[in-house]
Amino acid sequence: MSFAGFKKQINKANQFMSEKIGGAKGTELDEEFIEMERKVDVMEKLVVDLTAKTQEMLQPNPATRAKMAAVKSFSKIRGQANSNLYPQPEGQLGDAMIKHGRDLGEESLFGQALTETGESYKRMAEAKYGLEDDVKQNFLDPLHHLQEKDLKEVNHHRKKLSGRRLDYDCKKRKQQKEAGPGVEEEVRVAEEKFEESKQLTETAMHNLLENDEEQISQLSFFVQAELNFHQASVEILQELLNSLRLKSDDAGSRPRKEHVPKRMTSFRSTGSDQMHGTGTDGFDSLAEYKPNNNAPSKNYSDNLLDLCDDAPLYGTVNKTAKLADGRSQPQAEALYDFEPENEGELGFKEGDIIVLTSRIDENWLEGRVNGQAGFFPVTYVKILVDLP
Repeated sequence: MSFAGFKKQINKANQFMSEKIGGAKGTELDEEFIEMERKVDVMEKLVVDLTAKTQEMLQPNPATRAKMAAVKSFSKIRGQANSNLYPQPEGQLGDAMIKHGRDLGEESLFGQALTETGESYKRMAEAKYGLEDDVKQNFLDPLHHLQEKDLKEVNHHRKKLSGRRLDYDCKKRKQQKEAGPGVEEEVRVAEEKFEESKQLTETAMHNLLENDEEQISQLSFFVQAELNFHQASVEILQELLNSLRLKSDDAGSRPRKEHVPKRMTSFRSTGSDQMHGTGTDGFDSLAEYKPNNNAPSKNYSDNLLDLCDDAPLYGTVNKTAKLADGRSQPQAEALYDFEPENEGELGFKEGDIIVLTSRIDENWLEGRVNGQAGFFPVTYVKILVDLP
């Protein structure tokens, strides 16, 4: 720094202290200029605030933002590309839904619905990445440019103007104390520089504040990006809702499955079956049945028919009897006791084997057991061999 420059800095510091401590009054600027300065200060604050709040809206988790900023800084230092994306909540929820939906299995209607919902939420996450790109390009980047270029230029002129005003006021005070042509020349030069800085500063502030059209256009881009995202989300959610309603109707129209816990007898070993004289094919064992010579005179076929119709079957006896033409006889196993309440209904006990004779409708069957015939509800039996 030259001696003249150093002297100028001393003058400004002297004038600044005189105003702050000594109560000296400096040159006042016009009200219009002061109002422009106030608006520039507002612009500077709003740029910082809007940038921060917009980033919070797009990426609401502060811990994740901080982590991503740190990773970006390390990647920049190492010269590596940083491709990490902010984990959208919709995408994370969608991944969880898809995982659990697949775990439930393809046969589960709820699992199918959960998987479809997860896919839709992942589509919403992709739409939100598009929102981030649009907002960054058309709103945040212009704000950053305004902060780093236009506002910096204005503040540079304001700072220079403040320094030249202090220098001008200091030399005016000096003129009041020391009269002379040299002092007057210094005051004149300082006044010219002060006026020059004021004009440059005022022009820069005017250009910044009169840029409403471009700034409103950038704001409209931001709103349009938001609208596009929400419209895409509405379409995705409406499509999903329609699909879920169809799935709900489908699930409601399906007959409710009755679950019957397995009895312990169904887990008996083969050795236990052999102790009861039954094999894996009960009627193969019955084929070896020999009538008792001391029993009342019935032929072999009568005894076999009696066994099939009246005798209770246990263990793993084959419950699919054969008709004369070799076809399996339609029959069902009783899951619960059924007490007939109306005329024509067939009563039976849990475990009874019922010979099916006809189907009344989707809820009722007709059959016979223990020498009785009648109707009974489908939900009380397990079909072993269905009717043709």
